[in-house]
Amino acid sequence: MIATVATVVTTSATALLAVPTAGVLAHRAFRRARNASLMKIDSPQGVDEQGFVRIGGIEQWISVRGEDLANPVVLELHGGPGASTAFFGPRTRSWEKHFTVVRWDMRGTLKTLGRSGPQGQGAMTFDRIHADAIEVTDHIRTRLGVEKVILLGHSYGSAFGLRLARAFPERYSAYVGTDQNIHDAGRDDSVHQALLTRLRTAGKRRDLEAVQALGPGKEQWTARERARHAKLLATSDPLTLETMKKVVMGSLWFSPLHSLRELRRFVAGMTFSEQITEGTAGFDDWADGTRFEIPFFLFQGEKDVLTPPELARRFFDDVRAPLKGFALIEGCSHFAAFRRPERFLELLLTQVRPAVTAVPAGPP
Repeated sequence: MIATVATVVTTSATALLAVPTAGVLAHRAFRRARNASLMKIDSPQGVDEQGFVRIGGIEQWISVRGEDLANPVVLELHGGPGASTAFFGPRTRSWEKHFTVVRWDMRGTLKTLGRSGPQGQGAMTFDRIHADAIEVTDHIRTRLGVEKVILLGHSYGSAFGLRLARAFPERYSAYVGTDQNIHDAGRDDSVHQALLTRLRTAGKRRDLEAVQALGPGKEQWTARERARHAKLLATSDPLTLETMKKVVMGSLWFSPLHSLRELRRFVAGMTFSEQITEGTAGFDDWADGTRFEIPFFLFQGEKDVLTPPELARRFFDDVRAPLKGFALIEGCSHFAAFRRPERFLELLLTQVRPAVTAVPAGPP
């Protein structure tokens, strides 16, 4: 399943941006200043770079941050599609003590979208962004002077992550998936059935009829229909909806890296990027192959209704890799790594870092 939550984000952002009062803006300014102070990196071996790099023929935004360039490098592939994760920086600040974290706004996403506008994004296809990811990987390897990087795929980004990790073991030292999308060409409809059950139980007759009207063949849905389905998946689950409002929109609202105009652009980018999902619903991860030449890890939200841990676990059990690990992040739905960043860091330090370096990590 490919999950997109653009409509939920749009609703929350619209409420935030409707008529921001002086008090709300003052509180935002205070929190942004505090977060900016938190994110300062002043260690002599550290790195803090943000800017545009020419990738795939267009200018794309890349951030490289960490307290010690000797640490392993993590390249994060964001979800959505079109949902930048750069605004989670204050929440994940502790990761940068142990890893150099690279975040990239894919074409159609936030700062990259703002650089040249919708008309300047070029081809908005899965294959085009897959090629961009290879180019970003090689740029980072050259820029930081490392042979390999850890590949971290989040939500929709994990669809790219699986294919990159499988195909290019010479570029990646390990694969880590979270909110892992597993595609099986539509064979598993447990997510869809669970949604129908929640809507019936809640008496949401109109929403139930809308979902039933989509039909069971989700690989035939349009991008807009998939977005509608994902919205109902998220809004029908209290934990997911709370996470979207507090963790996602809260982080974006208080991000020191993003202006009010960019908050609106984040929403526009997710809607604009929906077109990427066309033609990918028929993907089959089992058919593509379960053999990986690098260590393979999945860290999934225990209560994720968008990318359920049960499906991720079934795929994980079939994976053959030199080393592999699976863990549930307790009390979390989607966005588990950002809801409980310290727990995610603990998993990175105890399972992933020992697999890619002989240097022991300090405590989280």
